[in-house]
Amino acid sequence: MSERTRRGRVVRWGVPIATIAVVAGAIGAGPVIAAVQGEPALPQRTAQQLLADATRAAESGLKPMSGTVMQTASLGLPALPGMAGASPAALLAGSHELKVWYGGADRVRFALPGRMSETDLIINGGQVWLWDSQAHKATRIKGAPTEDPAGARLTRDHTAALPSATTPQQLAEEALKRADADTVVSVSNTERVADRPAYQLVLAPKDGSSLVKEIRLALDGETLIPLRVQIYAKSAAEPAFEVGFTSVTFTPPAEDNFAFTPPAGAKVEEKSLTDLGRDPQAGQERAEELKSEVKTVGKGWTTVAILPFSLDDLKDQARSQPEGRPAGQDATAITDTLLKAAKPVSGTWGSGRVIQTKLVSALLTDDGRLLVGAVTPDKLTEAAGQG
Repeated sequence: MSERTRRGRVVRWGVPIATIAVVAGAIGAGPVIAAVQGEPALPQRTAQQLLADATRAAESGLKPMSGTVMQTASLGLPALPGMAGASPAALLAGSHELKVWYGGADRVRFALPGRMSETDLIINGGQVWLWDSQAHKATRIKGAPTEDPAGARLTRDHTAALPSATTPQQLAEEALKRADADTVVSVSNTERVADRPAYQLVLAPKDGSSLVKEIRLALDGETLIPLRVQIYAKSAAEPAFEVGFTSVTFTPPAEDNFAFTPPAGAKVEEKSLTDLGRDPQAGQERAEELKSEVKTVGKGWTTVAILPFSLDDLKDQARSQPEGRPAGQDATAITDTLLKAAKPVSGTWGSGRVIQTKLVSALLTDDGRLLVGAVTPDKLTEAAGQG
């Protein structure tokens, strides 16, 4: 993996300067401080002061750190198959833990614990290893790409309708993009996350057609790094989605965290990202295609993404997943389950099927379009008539 690729991934853990400026513009000139009961845990800051400090922290770069991140999802999906272990379906419900060690752009480790196993990605200088304790297999990843292997990142307008982040820092970036003049912003200074005092920004949409009640961003009181993001759906007392540190230390991790030697008796293989189903070139090509194909209706909290996609495309995509990978095992069954739960809808625009979770709605039209957004089904059908 090239230095450019590793650094590109790690930078996304910081607070994005551009999106901070978006929020600052949305707040206006007046101070926004929530009522505080008792002695405040941190010095009071106006929203502008807090955002300016966060900008300076982002410019200085991410400091060495280690910690444990917990992701919890309660999206209100129908019971899906393949909900155990580390499969993609499993991440749609329940709680999942991720351990992180960051010693610099060339020393990063992620560990995803399972019930009786652990999967580790270790980056140490020019070596990248993937360790699967359950299979007792170590894979050395060769052939580093020159571009982001994720490859499918769309333009800012398009990602406004398609949540894709999975860490507190990434999710905070996506949340801040939605803050505009249609957002109510408040600040408090009495939060505590991972046993650290934190400031909390609360972003609440004004538009009633958004499924989001509010998003709460907890920023570390010392480093201003996002420690936790909670997304609340309307009429829900608990977060529909939450990702945050349960423990964190902002000191350099011990070097042995990045040292890896395959254990005795382990199966050792060498593969490229393409062999692992992560073809950077194909991903980049698909990203370029999507940029021209995807349209958006609305803005901010009520953005709806519209792209050409039929029922046959959905089934073909599920069937085309490589065998032996969790996605391949789950995709067809998950597709069938979701389609059975979808409700038929129609209007002057035509007909289709819609499914709504607590935070996201999706409409698959019979004329070959897929509409997705954090909005009510009525908003989707309205967008279908415009798109």
